Amino acid sequence: MITDSPFMLIFAVLGGYLLGSMPFGLVLTRLAGLGDIRKTGSGNIGATNVLRTGRKDLAFLTLVLDSGKAGFAGLIFTALISTPAGLAAAGAAFLGHCFPVWLRFKGGKGVATFLGALLATAWPVGLLTCFTWLGAALLFRMSSLSALIAAAAAPVFALAFGREDVALLALFLTALIYWLHRSNIDRILKGEEPRIGAKAT
Repeated sequence: MITDSPFMLIFAVLGGYLLGSMPFGLVLTRLAGLGDIRKTGSGNIGATNVLRTGRKDLAFLTLVLDSGKAGFAGLIFTALISTPAGLAAAGAAFLGHCFPVWLRFKGGKGVATFLGALLATAWPVGLLTCFTWLGAALLFRMSSLSALIAAAAAPVFALAFGREDVALLALFLTALIYWLHRSNIDRILKGEEPRIGAKAT
């Protein structure tokens, strides 16, 4: 393991950010001949909006890749440097997904990347958060509401497992998720939020 230091932590943050900034949803839909996903549905580059194109395969692949980039960042920098470096890299990957430099800092809303970060840094916490999202999705049929419920539960799960460090990261990322979903929250309150699987018009 490389010696932990401020320089190496900065390296982990930069590496995590660059990994997270890869816009897989945009790349996959363009390669599939679907054009610019940012001009479809919500304009988001994440899996939920890719699903609105009707391509479940692309949506699933986007979900896996968007979660995987944060997971990979967390695992690789934990192995190479330290647990704090892995947490920093995973968090930075989330920021890279939401604010990618390649897309003028206009990216996705970070739900899959958030889940990937948790699975890599504390897999029981990540797994419970995924199950919470799934349960809420089956109950309410709204991806955004499910994400908000799961994100709010994640810091509690982390504390229950004695991972205060993961709880702090989850709390910070949860706050960003709520901020990025403020338009969704408004639509939920108005009863206008699209259901899972609804195609873009």
